[in-house]
Amino acid sequence: MQKLTTRLADGREILWFDEPGRAPRDPAALVDQRDMPPVEPASELRYDALLGEWVTIAAHRQNRTYKPPADQCPLCPSRDGRHTEVPAPDYDVVAFENRFPSFGSAPGAPPPAVTGDDPVAAAGRCEVVCFTSDHTTPFARLSPERVRLVLEVWAERTAELGARPGVRYVFPFENRGADIGVTLAHPHGQIYAYPYVPPFPQRMLAQVAAHREATGENLFDSLLTAERAGERVVAAGEHWTAFVPTAARWPVEVHLYPHRPTPDLPALDEAQRAEFGLIYLDVLRRLDALYDDELPYVAAWQQAPVREADGRFDARLHLRVHSIRRAPGKIKYLAGSEAGAGAFISDVLPEAAAARLRDLGPGAADGGVGRGGMPGGTSPEPGR
Repeated sequence: MQKLTTRLADGREILWFDEPGRAPRDPAALVDQRDMPPVEPASELRYDALLGEWVTIAAHRQNRTYKPPADQCPLCPSRDGRHTEVPAPDYDVVAFENRFPSFGSAPGAPPPAVTGDDPVAAAGRCEVVCFTSDHTTPFARLSPERVRLVLEVWAERTAELGARPGVRYVFPFENRGADIGVTLAHPHGQIYAYPYVPPFPQRMLAQVAAHREATGENLFDSLLTAERAGERVVAAGEHWTAFVPTAARWPVEVHLYPHRPTPDLPALDEAQRAEFGLIYLDVLRRLDALYDDELPYVAAWQQAPVREADGRFDARLHLRVHSIRRAPGKIKYLAGSEAGAGAFISDVLPEAAAARLRDLGPGAADGGVGRGGMPGGTSPEPGR
């Protein structure tokens, strides 16, 4: 992987990642021609004492770019006199500071300590990662070589961002599809470097710590062993297994775990990195075949916190992919139980979902064999 760092017109950092064998880029040819004021994020953290959770207030994001037409996409390359966030006529993978970040701090200034109940500056970092210069190629249709490059970028950014003062958790993710709420259709994801450990990993690590104290075993490892031997496996290789979890919250939900206990993306070995793209592309193509359409989803990496004190030792890297689409043209909305009480009620039997995805086969998305629905437990109550 080749890496080059330059600056955009407003001072934001942009990092260029190219596949091996490509001619090195000339920094002089990567100058952003736009006239832009410096980005000055004004986010703050406020603490919800009743739930024990931090909430980020980022009012400046109300003005972020919203669903531009394809010919005005800010993530496409700069061509034919139109200047975008990427000042080059083509690229492999780029990562850059978000123009409308949820977190941010003055360059070179250490983030403040996150303590107490009073609002504090939401120090951290938000980056956009563009997977390809082609506006119409989703992740599921990337080549294995490009997926490998994206994986290397995720690992490199996790290591670099995790080393920054004040960062406690690094979270790479991808949102795909208008139904999920994506406002820029170009294939891309984001990376958040949080100044705290978010609620989901915090809860998981608390459960893992309690299990360790009670049994002496790692709960992640025990769950993976059970799933690999069960009926919810969707796809598996020598180093990764993809399965529908026993208590899936979403109509479509698949988790990918490496077999070797691995804390985070930088800790992946060569064998794990080489196989990941093959397994992940297989899973994504099955998901797209489910309803003969590109499935809207969130794909989120869960990995170890930066600090040992936050439970890093027992954390296990894994990828969670879920979709809110429960049938062709139908969305699972968070209703009163989920949104009001935090108690999920699933309309789909996890074993049926796993069987359906297994039946589709690795080449299903290209063959158009989706049959528009999953067997068993797919008749939601009215209003859902």
